[in-house]
Amino acid sequence: MIADFSSIQIAAALITALAAGFVRGLAGFGMALLLVPVLGLTVAPQSAVVTVTILGLFIGTVGIKRILGQAESSAFPIGVFAVLATPLGLWLLRLTDPDLARVLIAFVALGAFVMVLLPKKASTHPPGKIVTGLTGMASGVLTGFAGMPGPPVIPYYLRRAVTPELARASMMAIFLATSIAGCTAAWLMGMMSWRQPILAALLFPAILLGNWLGSVAFGRINPLFWRIFTGTVLGGAAITAILKLVQQ
Repeated sequence: MIADFSSIQIAAALITALAAGFVRGLAGFGMALLLVPVLGLTVAPQSAVVTVTILGLFIGTVGIKRILGQAESSAFPIGVFAVLATPLGLWLLRLTDPDLARVLIAFVALGAFVMVLLPKKASTHPPGKIVTGLTGMASGVLTGFAGMPGPPVIPYYLRRAVTPELARASMMAIFLATSIAGCTAAWLMGMMSWRQPILAALLFPAILLGNWLGSVAFGRINPLFWRIFTGTVLGGAAITAILKLVQQ
């Protein structure tokens, strides 16, 4: 597996994994948005998505008791709808040309950047049942297709006047559910081989270290800077992925 990559590619993947883990620990989201476009430039999009989904399962169990205790009740129905819709996203990924999938995944990451920077609403209450259900379904489809459950979930929480602690814990709880669903569906659909778990295992120490550093920093920074930082990192990753695709 390692022999398939150059030393530069391995170094880039590890550095990106460290940064992705830090953003995840600090913001509660962003790991897949950073990792999938970068990995997708060196491996097939399907392999990148499955690898990052496995990493989401690994890191999702860290501090899960505290996360579930802080999450909003809306995380449960969103998680249920996302789990049900995840196989559909994997099926669409299997049908999509790899080059087109790379482009679509890069633009999904760019869309998440735009959503993070949208102005907040004054309400602290969760949207209605229809919006909540659609958010979960969209999150599940994007989990399967792009390994990115975040874009529909991010504005659901970050555009409301809720605390960073609630938003972060709620998103982490949902992402754990989608990771479990994504790994299970990928295995049952024959889209997971021994290569993806090995690559995930190689990247996990960097993810774990970055997540710990981000968790230490969480709560010590201004909420406005928290939003600006996460949005800037996500935007930079998406734009870089798109530029690399254009240059190919």
